[in-house]
Amino acid sequence: MEKVQRLIITGASGSVGSQTVRSMASQGYSVIMACRNLKKGEAVKESILKDIPAANLEVRLLNLEDLASVVEFVKGIERDNIQVVKLFNNAGIINRSFGLSPQGFEKTISTNYIGPAFLTMLLVPFMAPDGEIVNMVSLTCALTSISANLFNTDASAFSQLGTYSKTKLALLLFSIELSKHIKQRVNVSDPGIVNSNMLIMGRWYDAIAAVVFCPFCASPKRGARSAINALSSNKQLNYFKGNSSKAIKKKYMNNPMREWVWKETLQLIQQKGFELPQEFK
Repeated sequence: MEKVQRLIITGASGSVGSQTVRSMASQGYSVIMACRNLKKGEAVKESILKDIPAANLEVRLLNLEDLASVVEFVKGIERDNIQVVKLFNNAGIINRSFGLSPQGFEKTISTNYIGPAFLTMLLVPFMAPDGEIVNMVSLTCALTSISANLFNTDASAFSQLGTYSKTKLALLLFSIELSKHIKQRVNVSDPGIVNSNMLIMGRWYDAIAAVVFCPFCASPKRGARSAINALSSNKQLNYFKGNSSKAIKKKYMNNPMREWVWKETLQLIQQKGFELPQEFK
């Protein structure tokens, strides 16, 4: 049976995700919208179809917090004989409080980093040889660091913005290591500060930020520009931001924790009883 080619976007019902779906669909790509909220995903799909009736869109369930959900999503890709031409790991959260995933990881770490890393590795065998992976990072990568307690599940190690920042740096370092193990291109995109629901921190200062800060943030359409450019490029290991891109900085390429993050991630996933493709064992 002939393979069906698809582009996968996680967090496709969110502000940046939906704008990226819209743009890639307008370019003729068939897009799988991977969402943890199917109702919201279907609503976004219908909205896009009103403007682009010929768009080929499909909403599928994916909850990156739960590695079992990642496995089920990839089983569907295999079952339907899909070849993934591009993968955009866009989904992300900023949790207000500490909590654990079904596998015992802190929820922010599981959703923003371990889940996307696991998804990516499981999908590589189903990707086109000239395919591309784009991982959503953040300007906060420059403001944080990673130590050997990254995966510590003690609530005392959690902070709302601090943990979020570390997950994005971990994904950036993972991207660099991933590129050494696969044929496909790997890039990262930074949307900047986007005026979206992720800016609602559940804190007393939200009302002040809405008046003083949010008007100066990028719109979701503008925030999606870096990802759209990355998904449309032939570059390798570039950091896309706005309309520009540069090779990933040496401070990340030479980060002393880069190999540790890679090895620890693979080990933790397997310790939880999940299999990895042969090329990552």
